[in-house]
Amino acid sequence: MPETKQHSSLSKVSFAGLLITIGIVFGDIGTSPLYVVKAIIAGAPQINKLLVYGALSLVFWTLTLQTTVKYVIITLRADNHGEGGIFALFALMKKKSVWAAVLTMVGGSALLADGVITPSITVTSSIEGLRLINPEIPVLPVVISIITALFFVQQFGTKFIGKSFGPIMVVWFAMLSILGFAQLTTHPEILNAMNPVYAYDFLTQYPKGFILLGAVFLCTTGAEALYSDLGHCGIKNIRVSWIFVKIALLLNYFGQGAWLMLHPETVPDLNPFYSIMPSWFLFPGILISTAAAVIASQALITGSYTLISEAVSLNFWPKIKVLHPTTIKGQVYIPFVNWLLWVSVCFVVMFFKESSNMEAAYGLSITITMIMTSMLLIFFLHQRNVAIPFLTLFVLVFGAIEGSFLVANLHKFSNGGWFSIALAFVFILIMFGWFFGRRIKNRHISFVNVNKYLHLFEDLSHDKTIPQISTNLVYIIKANELYQIESKIMYSIFNKQPKRAQTYWLLHVDTVDEPDTFSYEVNQFIPGTLIRIDFHLGFKVEPRINLYFKEVLKDMVANGEIKLTSSYESLRKHHFPSDFLFVNLDRIMSQDYKLSPWESMIMGIHAFTRILSINDVKAFGLDTSCVIEEKVPISIERPLNRKISRIG
Repeated sequence: MPETKQHSSLSKVSFAGLLITIGIVFGDIGTSPLYVVKAIIAGAPQINKLLVYGALSLVFWTLTLQTTVKYVIITLRADNHGEGGIFALFALMKKKSVWAAVLTMVGGSALLADGVITPSITVTSSIEGLRLINPEIPVLPVVISIITALFFVQQFGTKFIGKSFGPIMVVWFAMLSILGFAQLTTHPEILNAMNPVYAYDFLTQYPKGFILLGAVFLCTTGAEALYSDLGHCGIKNIRVSWIFVKIALLLNYFGQGAWLMLHPETVPDLNPFYSIMPSWFLFPGILISTAAAVIASQALITGSYTLISEAVSLNFWPKIKVLHPTTIKGQVYIPFVNWLLWVSVCFVVMFFKESSNMEAAYGLSITITMIMTSMLLIFFLHQRNVAIPFLTLFVLVFGAIEGSFLVANLHKFSNGGWFSIALAFVFILIMFGWFFGRRIKNRHISFVNVNKYLHLFEDLSHDKTIPQISTNLVYIIKANELYQIESKIMYSIFNKQPKRAQTYWLLHVDTVDEPDTFSYEVNQFIPGTLIRIDFHLGFKVEPRINLYFKEVLKDMVANGEIKLTSSYESLRKHHFPSDFLFVNLDRIMSQDYKLSPWESMIMGIHAFTRILSINDVKAFGLDTSCVIEEKVPISIERPLNRKISRIG
């Protein structure tokens, strides 16, 4: 399969692979120098050695421990056949407990919320540099225009600009390195900040030093996106290119620190990132920064599409319309998500106005995602029988690091962190209602053994007294066991207006934990009369069942298993093909049932999520001209407390 070849090529380090990786994976974490040091020194009464050396020491060790050790070295190893991210990690787990599902929902929702804040703060930070050239330049209209254009072009695909991402980001990281190194030569002593003693002194001696961890954390916010992009670039390409990226980031951070040590006076809205640029380079530097910010935003936007499409496949999110605007494997476009993100990003830009205000909203949600990933990773490693001493060390080290970041970021809640949490909470409600609502509904699905009804299918297909509804009648079933079928489907065929057909097709879609599985199997219970097709699809494969079913039919005709000529003599002699009719059953809860208050609340949320969902006809790409839909009740047996009496 093409997917296998691609994964095998991604497993090798190549110049092209490294270039693509730098363009796709490191946009978020790579643009953090735009605002991290600015956020750290914002509001500081004065610039002194304790502040600069301590903050840089924390940045260095955060990038080393959190990004390099946890994500690049450890977490990237938890790949699902080359795919990464919190949903891929959940799919990897052998025992998918309810708690694991909840952790995945919380982490995925917080990551989606981060996809709103990142484009807002990166584009705004880059455009704010124009004020150094002309203080009267209206930043907000420029930012809104760039963001609107960015979201507008998503529907056409980004293939035409995607090829330039790698070279542009290489120029960006080269610029970071050169600007930072030039400043380092003026104050090389700043490299002593790598000593962790400075970090300790900062946390214990600097006023509100612990709270400033929330600003330091912004340097590693792109680490989770790095894990999610594993499938696009491969683990080896990410690890090798990270060496270049980390050196560039550290050179720039330490260069900004060196400049601060030589310019200790504070001015309003000081951004050391632009201050270290020569005046003649300011305008080109802003252009390069804007291009890097747009690329970082693009990576988060496409990452949000991928995240939602995986959530749909794993039944964490309602079925929604997914489009493929280009021929690039894995690139999807989801209109609902695109315009929701656009509205949210524009709201953030207009509400917070300045990037310094957005910094308060940034970081809290992604801290929650990282904690959820850590907890899932611990469960996963425990299932893989990883040594207890290693797991204990992992829990102690990263529990302390991420717990500290969470406490520090919680201080941002009232200043803007509430927005990202509120947005994440909306996403959590949608996932929670859909996932657990389906579980409640599925609990009340009853199945029967199809072998007991084979004679009925044969008799009905030959009963001339019943009008033939179609030559081929197709049902999409949910029974995982080979010889099982939902009792409601049997009711639809035999009881609710008996449906005679020459051939009955039972299509079952099995979404498997491997991301790129793409296969099917055929079982003919009654040759030519009752046939079951099982599609085995990875959670990253689009369920275009209508197209896949046509391919299966071609294979079966070529193998001589079936004939697809019309069953009507007048049409058959003119070589008309056989006709097909799909029956889609919509399961609804009947009014005569009693659930617990907790389950009633879940079903209420589930009813709301159904508004966002498209039905199976659209989700599976069925031809609406040959589909009939039937509503079937989900019955819950509830005995009467007393017998009703007859009068008269």
